[in-house]
Amino acid sequence: MNAATSSGGLHPASGIVTQGYMYAQHPQQQQNALAQSKGSDAKYQNQALYARVGGLAAGSGAASGSYGAAPSAGNATGTTGVPVSSNAGGQAMADGDSEALYQLMVELFSATNREQALAELSRRRDQNPDLGVALWNAYGVMTILYQEIIAIYPLLNPPALTMSVSNRVCNSLALLQLVATHEQTRMQLLKANVPQLLYPFLSTTSKVKQYDNLRLTSLGVIGALVKYDNREVISFFVVTEFLPLCLKIMDIGSELCKVVATFIFQKIIIDDGGFQYVTSNPKRLHTVLVILNNVVNQMVTMPSGRLLKSVTKCLIRLADNQEAKEKMQEGLSEHLRDSTFAHVLAEDVSYRRLIYQLLVKLS
Repeated sequence: MNAATSSGGLHPASGIVTQGYMYAQHPQQQQNALAQSKGSDAKYQNQALYARVGGLAAGSGAASGSYGAAPSAGNATGTTGVPVSSNAGGQAMADGDSEALYQLMVELFSATNREQALAELSRRRDQNPDLGVALWNAYGVMTILYQEIIAIYPLLNPPALTMSVSNRVCNSLALLQLVATHEQTRMQLLKANVPQLLYPFLSTTSKVKQYDNLRLTSLGVIGALVKYDNREVISFFVVTEFLPLCLKIMDIGSELCKVVATFIFQKIIIDDGGFQYVTSNPKRLHTVLVILNNVVNQMVTMPSGRLLKSVTKCLIRLADNQEAKEKMQEGLSEHLRDSTFAHVLAEDVSYRRLIYQLLVKLS
C-alpha cells in the first residue's frame, strides 16, 4: 500500500480521502502529524452537535456508509455550521457513562487531549454496546481514527515506532474493532475498504513488542469481521490479498498473533469461496499445508491448546479436498500422530475429538 503524495488525495487502496500532512517525512513533522486536530473551534462546535443530535447510536435506522469515510460536502448543515447527518438520529444512549463517552469523542478534536481521549475511550469500550455506531456516525471521528493509523506509516520501515506511539494507534484500532463488531456498522466499514488500512501493519516483521501489539490489534479488527461467517466479508479478504499476510503471521508471529491469524484463516476456508481459493491452486495449497505443519512443529517446545485446536480444525476442513487429503496422508506432521501433545489430549476432551476426527478422515 503506497502512501499518498504530499499534496494529499485519495488513498490508493481504500479510496479514503487523506491529508498530505500525514505523510510528512521529517521525524518532528511525523510527531506533529499525530497531533493534528480541528482546533478549539471544532471542539465547541462538536459539543453543540452532540447536544443537538443526542443519540448517534441509531436504533432502527441504518447508518449511512458515508459517515465512516471522510466528511462529505453533501451532509446537511446545522445551526452551528457543523454538517449533520440527516439520518444520524435514533434513540439516545443512556445518560451518565454515555455522556462521558460523548465528551471523550469531543476531546478527539483537541490536539492536546486526543491521546488521552483515545486511551480512555478504548478503556471504556465495553461500557456501551452501541459505542461503535456512535463513533461511525459522529462527524469527523472516523476520519480522525484513519489519520491516526496513516500517520505512522513512515515509522514502519525502517522501524522507528516507539511504545507510546504504538499504544496510541492500538487504542484507535480498538475503537475500529467496535465498529467492526456492531451489526449496524460492520458491512459499512468493509465497503469503505477500511481493513486495507491495516495491511501495512500486518506486513511488518519486527518482533519487538510495539510492532507485535500493532499486528495483534489489527488482527483483532479483522477477526471481528470474519467471525460472523458472512460470504461478502470472506470474499473481501480473498480479493484484497489478505491471505499471504495471514499465513506469514501464522508462520513467524508471536503465540497470540498465531492464534488470532489461524482463527481468521479457519473462518476463511470454512466458507466455500475461501476454500476454493486455497485448494484450487496446487502451489497455494502446498504453501498452506507447509505453514500449518510448521505451526505444529513450532509448538513441540511450547504447546498451545488453543492454537493446536485451530490448526487441527483447518486441517480437517482442508481434508475435504482430495488433493489436500493425499498430501496430508503423506506429509502430516508426525507430532499430531504420536504422543508429543499427549498432555494436551489428556487435559482437553474437545481436542481429543478433533484429532480423532482428523486421523479418521485421513485414514
